[in-house]
Amino acid sequence: MPDPELELLRGTFDLLILKTLGWGPQHGLGVLRWIEQVTENRLQIEEGALYPALHRLEHRGWVDATWRLTENNRKAKFYRLTPLGRRQLTAEVSRWQRYTEAVGMVLSAQGGAA
Repeated sequence: MPDPELELLRGTFDLLILKTLGWGPQHGLGVLRWIEQVTENRLQIEEGALYPALHRLEHRGWVDATWRLTENNRKAKFYRLTPLGRRQLTAEVSRWQRYTEAVGMVLSAQGGAA
C-alpha cells in the first residue's frame, strides 16, 4: 500500500529514474515496477509523471531510447543511460548522500538553537 505521506521531493524523481536505468535498459512500465518493488510499494509513480520525466532526461542527453519488443512481444521504447547520464547519476547520488547526511545531523542534534 502506498504511503500517502511519502511524496517525492523535488529533484529526486530524476535520481530514481537514473538509478533504475543504471541496472540496465528498461521500458517505462519496467521503471515504474522496479521503483515500486524496491520500495515495497511505498512509492508509486504515476505514468503521467514518468513519461514527461523520461523525455526530459532524453532531452538533456542523460538517456537515449530505442524501440524494442518487451518480454510479452509488445513494442515499447526502452531507455538506457548514456555516458553523460552515468556521470549525472554519480553526481546526483553524491549530492543526495550529502543532503541526507546534513538532514540527519539536524534530526539527531541534541539541544536547542545557538
